[in-house]
Amino acid sequence: MDEQPLRFDTKIAVLLRDDLAPWQRLNVTSFLVSGLGSQVPEVIGAPYEDADGVAYLPMFRQPVLVFEASKEVLRAAHTRALSRALPRAVFTADLFSTGNDTDNRAAVRAVPTADLDLVGLAVYGPKGGVDKVVKGARMHP
Repeated sequence: MDEQPLRFDTKIAVLLRDDLAPWQRLNVTSFLVSGLGSQVPEVIGAPYEDADGVAYLPMFRQPVLVFEASKEVLRAAHTRALSRALPRAVFTADLFSTGNDTDNRAAVRAVPTADLDLVGLAVYGPKGGVDKVVKGARMHP
């Protein structure tokens, strides 16, 4: 029997500001997707196991699409994610100068929504809604 590839009606997207250094892009992406995985349990698949029975942690059950965009497009995407009430995670430029989770949360809490200096955004939701959020962004090279 031919198994059809699983098609997802949802999407996970990470949007990065296009002026980040390579190490920042990786760091921001890692932090952002951890937020989705911790709060949206349906995105996590089953644990892995190799042929020798060694267990590995579960991962996302679907691809994570990574995009890049200007600061302005990122801000617009954030506004659209909020208006659609999609699960989201943010990373601000201030977080590059903090060294722990407590200070990270305090740095975000100290800034009004409209003034956040966003460098990254992760969203999860129906494909069409996520596509509208990342409109104007391009796939990360």
